[in-house]
Amino acid sequence: MSKKVIVIGAGASGLMCAGKCAENGHTVTLFEKNSRVGRKLMITGKGRCNVTNLCTSVDELLENIPENGKFLYSAFSKMMPYDIMAFFEDMGVPVKVERGNRVFPESDKAVDIVDALKKYVDKNGVNIINLKVESIISDNGQAVGVTAENGNSYYADAVVIATGGLSYPLTGSTGDGYKFAEKTGHNITTLRPSLVGLKCLEGWCEGAAGLSLKNVALEIEDTFKSKIIYSDFGEMLITHVGVSGPMILSGSAHLRNMESERYVLHIDLKPALSEEKLELRLIRELTENGSKSVKSAVLTLVPSSLAGVILKKSGLAGSEKCGNITKEARQKLLHTLKDLTLTVTDFCPMDEAIVTSGGVSVKDIDPKTMMSKKVKNLYFVGEVIDVDGYTGGFNLTIAFSTGYLAGLSI
Repeated sequence: MSKKVIVIGAGASGLMCAGKCAENGHTVTLFEKNSRVGRKLMITGKGRCNVTNLCTSVDELLENIPENGKFLYSAFSKMMPYDIMAFFEDMGVPVKVERGNRVFPESDKAVDIVDALKKYVDKNGVNIINLKVESIISDNGQAVGVTAENGNSYYADAVVIATGGLSYPLTGSTGDGYKFAEKTGHNITTLRPSLVGLKCLEGWCEGAAGLSLKNVALEIEDTFKSKIIYSDFGEMLITHVGVSGPMILSGSAHLRNMESERYVLHIDLKPALSEEKLELRLIRELTENGSKSVKSAVLTLVPSSLAGVILKKSGLAGSEKCGNITKEARQKLLHTLKDLTLTVTDFCPMDEAIVTSGGVSVKDIDPKTMMSKKVKNLYFVGEVIDVDGYTGGFNLTIAFSTGYLAGLSI
């Protein structure tokens, strides 16, 4: 039986849901307050759009969802990464797999992904209305429509909230869905930025801002529990307030109880060398350059903008002659190179985050349909739900799969 369906929000999850509903023969109205659909999609993956991550099993996907992963079992089962890839291939967008199983359009253009989703909803007759939705209309515990900013009411048999989170507010993600959820009796868990840079206590970051550290190892310690909660290898970026870059963005998803100075970053600048091998190299550098300054030896190991930091943390001025360095000073230098520490004070602002962690409680949503357990015929999809994944295409996988499942369920 054909139903009238309203979808609020034309992002990844909303477009997928609207298209699937319409493909199944329903009459779909998609509300988007921006003049164009897919505004946030246009800037994901630095404008390249990392559409998914080619995991081959649901369990592998769930390993990359640090919060409420099991809730997504049904959604992932209905739309796996290879299904997402096939969807875009069928819509005329060839895709490719890169390092870390990240999947991008072959063109490296996010606009091709947005255009494919727009083509999908257009082909299936979705009616797009560029108005902001102000409220959900409910009657006897059922969602029956929405009220828009023009004062008009629009009625439907099902309403889908696909409004995104709070990150990138300029793209329209301003938390509207949380307000709709609260007003209809749903619980909202604590909202915080995720996949975001970190502010650090140490002032030297400002002087080294812009420095990209490649092939370094990272461990994040929860000092309250004396426990390493995250480890990684790859690239990170020093910023004027702290750190960012791929490893830091992924690591930020693990900082669930942010308190100033609770978390400490341990950076191994020479992970390819054991302490023993690095010490032998240091001894060689210092011996062969006995009459030169110790700073010149350090510059063979780290970028110039970091050399002063390493020396200071090792208790060296830098002007000392290599031949005069004591064993104790060499040991301090070795330790600093293998364990450069930074103290986290806070997340960078929400509007710099890739995704919002927290949202509509998964306890209030049926994971097999994405329908609310509290309001019949009201569905939640995408980032508005309290689920988030690591960087690398996992959050768009969540968006597409939950949108697809809701479309199927309706």
